[in-house]
Amino acid sequence: MTRYGPMFGPDYTFLGVPACDWEEPATYADADVVILGAPFDGGTSHRPGARFGPQVIRGTDYLPHDGSRPHMAMRVDALGGDLTVKDAGDLEVFSGEIQRSCDTIEDAVAFVTAHGAIPLILGGDHTVTWPDVAGVARHHGAGRVSVIHFDAHADTGDIEFGSLYGHGQPMRRLIESGAVRGDRFLQLGLRGYWPGPETLDWMADQGMNSFHMSEIVDRGLDTVLDRAFEIALDDCDGVFLSVDIDVCDPGHAPGTGTPEPGGFTARQLLDSVSRICHELPVVGMDIVEVAPPFDHADITAMLGNRVVLEALSGIARRRKDAGGPRWNRATPLLEGRGSQGGATALGE
Repeated sequence: MTRYGPMFGPDYTFLGVPACDWEEPATYADADVVILGAPFDGGTSHRPGARFGPQVIRGTDYLPHDGSRPHMAMRVDALGGDLTVKDAGDLEVFSGEIQRSCDTIEDAVAFVTAHGAIPLILGGDHTVTWPDVAGVARHHGAGRVSVIHFDAHADTGDIEFGSLYGHGQPMRRLIESGAVRGDRFLQLGLRGYWPGPETLDWMADQGMNSFHMSEIVDRGLDTVLDRAFEIALDDCDGVFLSVDIDVCDPGHAPGTGTPEPGGFTARQLLDSVSRICHELPVVGMDIVEVAPPFDHADITAMLGNRVVLEALSGIARRRKDAGGPRWNRATPLLEGRGSQGGATALGE
């Protein structure tokens, strides 16, 4: 196996899961999910540093890196048996060459998808979502995959700093290319003072569904998610989930390149990711914009790690539920456990 390990730092996999080589399908023939690192931050417009994101997302955890993480609430172990997860290391990208790097990422994601695994990409800045989704769409078909996008920023700019490519433009490039339909592109958590009216008009013309924080607060997060799920499943075969860690308030995720006050709590993001991966047919995912140089006490790195674990646990629970009733997320923690069957809701 000629696996290309992490570009920066020691060679270890996501919490100790088995390694694989994305160019050798036999090394992940049994995998449900293949993790790929995309340590590219050449598209940042403010603070760089997300190239170091994949490494900290893989390893920031106080528990042993033993390839097992039983989820207390969902009652699955996504790393230790209920899913087969493998880590292909980092793709060989160079932040000084955006087009070449994006081509490398798209080819790898498309290859992994075509060989039966769900690609889970660790960014990197949000530029990488353009090749991530394009790679998945190459297998599933243009316009057949919807996107649910968590972010403070719409990332629908046209030409920024004289370039068509960067972390403020991937969603526009995807829609313009036809890889994704504008009316099946859903954004949650937008806020702040960018983009301007002209770009918002373009988004409206594409039929995008973009939920500002003010609307989410007024309507309630669960209500907005319910509506997003309805749209995402309408005439599409699968869902790509893209999580920009700056969707969270900087108090919950300080280690990011373009922080914007007033966002999600960590709890809201984790619950949302868990619901999406449990209730929807997720065919690809990325988590981006974790920038360790600006983190404090590993707050953002830990959140990024937990976003991945919640996603994997949701996918595992969805598969375990296949053909039967959906697991009730409100099931008391100890119900059905132990020789006495544990306690029921509210101690009944």
